[in-house]
Amino acid sequence: MRDIMMNKRNPEMQDGEMDVLEQYAEMCRYQNKQRGKSEEDSLVNEEENENGENKSKTENAEKEKNLEKEDTQNEQIKEMGQVVLDSNSRKHKVELLTIIGEVEGHESAPSHSKTTKYEHVLPKLAIIEDDEEIEGLLILLNTVGGDVEAGLAIAEMIAGMQTPTVSLVLGGGHSIGVPLAVSAKRSFIVPSATTMVIHPVRSSGMFIGVAQTYRNMEKIQDRITTFISEHSKASQQRLEELMLDTTQLVKDVGTMLEGKEAVKEGLIDEVGGIKEALAKLYELIEKNDYK
Repeated sequence: MRDIMMNKRNPEMQDGEMDVLEQYAEMCRYQNKQRGKSEEDSLVNEEENENGENKSKTENAEKEKNLEKEDTQNEQIKEMGQVVLDSNSRKHKVELLTIIGEVEGHESAPSHSKTTKYEHVLPKLAIIEDDEEIEGLLILLNTVGGDVEAGLAIAEMIAGMQTPTVSLVLGGGHSIGVPLAVSAKRSFIVPSATTMVIHPVRSSGMFIGVAQTYRNMEKIQDRITTFISEHSKASQQRLEELMLDTTQLVKDVGTMLEGKEAVKEGLIDEVGGIKEALAKLYELIEKNDYK
């Protein structure tokens, strides 16, 4: 058989026997070849199946991760009105912060009121400023005002941030909402925006020592007008004139400014919506390396 496999002819064998043996050897070679091919195909199939299983596991893990991320974002929106915007084509990671309703200070607002709690906002602003992955901050405003000390504290935090910031007034930016609107590096107001009400500092309850209380309120008002004038194009003198206008409000003194009027007075930089606000924020991020 060995001689036959090596194609060596044995002279003692007949030609017919040699043909049979050669056919047998050829059949053995064919079977070995087919067996090797079958084993190779089996290995390829096993590898493909393993790759398919790994791919399926990766896809499932990615889906679970996306679902967890979505749940976390929904919870943030529900509890604090905050969410991270990171699905844009420019791959910028932007934090969204909403300031709505009444800015709540040291005293809790009634349970039925929509509020923004400054004890939630201040730590969040510190986290955003410290986080190297957060490239920008977009602030959406629709507030009736609220606690002066709390509002100014938030405004000072935003103004002091190195992170690029843009504010967008959607509904109202009343009272202490004005410093909040101008505290960002760039401010926008929608064309159909309701109003920005500028009025003197208010207080309620019984006063002991009217002259002293008046001087204290005058100092607080001066802090507000100074902050606004330093972070907008409006002068402090013009702001005081708007605050003491007696022709617009029925039960109070002050001025109501709509979208274009707020821009004309120099309080807000531009009239625009979410598209313009995000475009400007991306521009600020790309123009300067803040962090």
